[in-house]
Amino acid sequence: MPNLGVMRPVLEALDIEFIIELYRTYAEDLANVRAAQRKVLGTPEMEAKLDDVEAELTYLMIRRFRPELVTEVGTFRGWSTTWILHALRDNRTGRLASYDLIDNAVRAVPPELAEGRWDFHCGDVRKQCGDWAAKSDYLFIDAAHNASFARWYLAHLLPTVPAGTPVSVHDVFHHRRPLPFTEGAEVLRWLNRRDIPFFTAAPARAPDVHQRLTALRTRLGLGEPVHTGTDNPMLFFLLNN
Repeated sequence: MPNLGVMRPVLEALDIEFIIELYRTYAEDLANVRAAQRKVLGTPEMEAKLDDVEAELTYLMIRRFRPELVTEVGTFRGWSTTWILHALRDNRTGRLASYDLIDNAVRAVPPELAEGRWDFHCGDVRKQCGDWAAKSDYLFIDAAHNASFARWYLAHLLPTVPAGTPVSVHDVFHHRRPLPFTEGAEVLRWLNRRDIPFFTAAPARAPDVHQRLTALRTRLGLGEPVHTGTDNPMLFFLLNN
């Protein structure tokens, strides 16, 4: 059963105007998180994988949708995990369930962020039992970036997630179009067949969007980089089962 208590926007589309509204609404909170994340990135256990804009979009989306359960597939050393946990902390509600083959994130995520809101599951997500996916209110995917893994979660994971759930997939738009036989190519094909629109701020795919957000972030005092990456290849969409 979907979580009926979750606030899912029904009138807004995931477009640039919606994203601009999120930046303006949560600018002060986001500035505080960025400052905290600089300190986290300075610890020896941490390594950043998300670029700044896509990390901020993840935070902003979670603030707006207020999920009670975020499911994260792929943590590496926990950079995305910490952004998600900051959003749940600032919402004052919600938990994160993370799945990965390695447990580096457990040593890298600050305990004060994790305590009371994070459950880490070490192992192959494809072998996890139970109805955890059906309880998810936000799905974050950043694991194996091959076509085989994408076909698995598109066929077996997404159909069990409630309609209207926000989904984000990393490492799709390092180029204007994903390379053949990659996760990104499979995801775009799946979205196109279902006529599901997506949002990305990747400069390779949406340079105008990226430029508008860069200018906005500068005006809001958010222009100084936290992490040096600039590809921002993640895409976001609302699931329509």
